This record gives sequence, structure tokens and C-alpha cells, in this order.
Amino acid sequence: MDLLYTGNFDGFCLVSSDSDFTRLAGRLREAGLVFYGFGEEKTPDPFVSACDKFIYLEILEHSNSTKKTQNSKKLDSEADKLIDKDTANKEPLIRLLKKAYEAVSGEDGWANLGSFGAQLNKLSPSFDSRNYGYKKLGELIRSTNIFGIRETPHDNNPMVKELHIRLKDSL
Repeated sequence: MDLLYTGNFDGFCLVSSDSDFTRLAGRLREAGLVFYGFGEEKTPDPFVSACDKFIYLEILEHSNSTKKTQNSKKLDSEADKLIDKDTANKEPLIRLLKKAYEAVSGEDGWANLGSFGAQLNKLSPSFDSRNYGYKKLGELIRSTNIFGIRETPHDNNPMVKELHIRLKDSL
């Protein structure tokens, strides 16, 4: 808290899986600072929700290592369950995706993938496509098969493609 009162910081990050830091995260955010949390999958939901962004350490381990740990195997297995079309466990992910889409889609029904990703993080601070076994959000979106995807050249750099998504029901 002493660091907060100096006024020299724009944000803080904390590496912990302890719910005792939930109030600290909330207090820092009340002060208008960005708060990033890092912790294990066992981190209690109240602490995860109190962060602007929460990143599970297991996904960092998984992306930085070719050798699979028990935790990364668990992540792979959970991702398979969530993405498998025959599994009902994907419903929480699909609901989250649709909720984020509804919040950012334009009158024409299309949503910019960047805005969509930002909205996902607002709705769920722990959202990260790597939690579902995909390195990029676009890959996760394609795998769900509920969105149509449109690629357009970026205004400032035609070599870069902007992705826009639209629910397939509305295509």
C-alpha cells in the first residue's frame, strides 16, 4: 500500500494463488490502477475475478516447455473436453464467447477480433485461449465452429489482416 500512495505506478502484478490478496487487488483497482494476477489453477475465483487480467502459471509452463507436465496434460484434457463437439462441457465457453460477441458486434453483425478479445478479458479476467489448448484467439474461434470469419487488409498496412467474426446463425 505504501507503493500505491507514492503515485509513481500505473499498475501492479502479483504472483500468488492465495485468496488473502483479493482485497488488495480490489483496493488497487479502486485506485484506478491496473492489477494483473498470476497463479496456479487452484487459485480461488474471488481472487481471479478481482484482477484486471489473471494468467494461470500452468499455461506459461506449457508454452515454454516441450516436455509435458502433469498440469499441462490436465490443461490439454480440459481443452479437449471444452472444444470437442460431442461434449456438453463446451457450453460455458460458448456462452462466454456469445456474451462477448453480443457486447461488441456492430449493427452489421460483425465484431473485430481485437475488441472481442478485450471484451472476453473484461467478462472473464482469466480468459486466455491457451487455457483451451490454442496459442491464438483466432484458432480457438475457428475450432468452435459457431462464428464466420472475415479477413480484411488493415488500413495502415495491407500486409496485415484484420479478423472480424460473426455468429453463423446471422450469416
